[in-house]
Amino acid sequence: MSQSQTKSQRKVLLYPGEDGYFVVEVPSLPGCISQGKTREEALGNIEEAISLYIEVLEDRGEFVPEDEIEIVVV
Repeated sequence: MSQSQTKSQRKVLLYPGEDGYFVVEVPSLPGCISQGKTREEALGNIEEAISLYIEVLEDRGEFVPEDEIEIVVV
């Protein structure tokens, strides 16, 4: 797996939106949010959004944050 592919794998939050769509957010990439009519569509859309987000950061020479998110239930 290449370094870009490894960086592209992120923990995401997936939840139902008020409009009936599934919403997906990437906590390690602020503002990286997508949605889809189905769970599968939402996850596919966020995979593309993550790749594009990271590509833009790299093209600009900006830091790509690590995915150091810990999921904790309280």
